[in-house]
Amino acid sequence: MIERRNAMELFRDQAADRFEAHTGSAWRPRTGSMVNHRALTAAMVDSREFLAARRRAETELLVPAGPKIAFTGGADFNDHQLIWSTLDKVRAKHPDMVLIHGGSPTGAERIAARWADTRKVTHIPFKPDWTRHAKAAPFKRNDQILEILPIGVIVFPGSGIQENLADKARKLGIPVWRFGAGGA
Repeated sequence: MIERRNAMELFRDQAADRFEAHTGSAWRPRTGSMVNHRALTAAMVDSREFLAARRRAETELLVPAGPKIAFTGGADFNDHQLIWSTLDKVRAKHPDMVLIHGGSPTGAERIAARWADTRKVTHIPFKPDWTRHAKAAPFKRNDQILEILPIGVIVFPGSGIQENLADKARKLGIPVWRFGAGGA
């Protein structure tokens, strides 16, 4: 595959040289960047692939094994009986589940974290990085949650942040289960 890639790059470079000789102006790709492919060797491609694989392996070590269930709910939603019964039903179906939530200090996500502590279920809080992303922090956090590819997303009433997570999950083909009065 690397040999084929090198041949295609060589062909592209030759075509760019002929274009420049014929028109007098340099050829630029429609999208992407113009990389000096003569300096990009097979060893460099292999090293990039190795580094990417190592990064993936380090990330997978931080995430425990088991089906991941994402949970989101607003800071004002406090129906703990509904949340606990819902999470109990999910745990009955997936006994080795890992709960992923937003790590909010109040509301539905706090209740879900207490449920996980009580039931001895592994849970991972994904707290927004307010210093890095400012107002976009909760939405960037939603992207990080979905990078793990959970098998489902549980949504309780909240704000546009919960809607954003549900919409993005649906676009990725991840099942979304809505609970509570009025939906999220």
